[in-house]
Amino acid sequence: MSFSYNKSRVASFADAVFSIAMTLLILEIDVPSAETLESYGLGRVLEDRIPNFIGLLVSFMVIALYWVSHLRFYEYIEKIDDKLIWLNIFLLLFVVMLPFSTAMYVSAFYSNASFLFYCLNLVFLGLFNFLSIRLVTKRAVASEKMGRNISSWLRFRSLNALVVWILAAFLAYPFPLFARMVFISIFIVQMLGDRYFMKVKAREQQV
Repeated sequence: MSFSYNKSRVASFADAVFSIAMTLLILEIDVPSAETLESYGLGRVLEDRIPNFIGLLVSFMVIALYWVSHLRFYEYIEKIDDKLIWLNIFLLLFVVMLPFSTAMYVSAFYSNASFLFYCLNLVFLGLFNFLSIRLVTKRAVASEKMGRNISSWLRFRSLNALVVWILAAFLAYPFPLFARMVFISIFIVQMLGDRYFMKVKAREQQV
């Protein structure tokens, strides 16, 4: 027997998890005491925390991007059944893990093992995001609630991030410096992909 879950309650729960995970990121940055500030000065204290702030910025933006993705495909959901609810739960599990993997990564910023763990967290987050989008878009196209171009666009965006983090994980040990920079390609490929799908949409409207 397949149950149908209340869409608004599921959305509220997901929004709460995303917002809490984003907030927890800042709590992983150690607040200096007055004595530390007096001894080392503000500049030195902030300099020592540069890896923490990099981790905060990257992970905050990653969670934000997945939240926006969640907002986009959620509009096309007609029914939340057991399959979709569990995909959503596992997606949120890896969102919740991100503050921990971020803290572990920045505490050992040059460790390949900690970076690999961080990448794997994002790989599984991206995987469940892609599986959720694939299921929702498949159903939405079948019910003619979504056009095939929008379906392909949403799948492309989710698959792009997943592939890049898998690549970063594979490169973590042989090419650690390059692996740490490869995430930038997410935004480059996404921008190029968005332009392509906009051109396709424009051609379809002209026909």
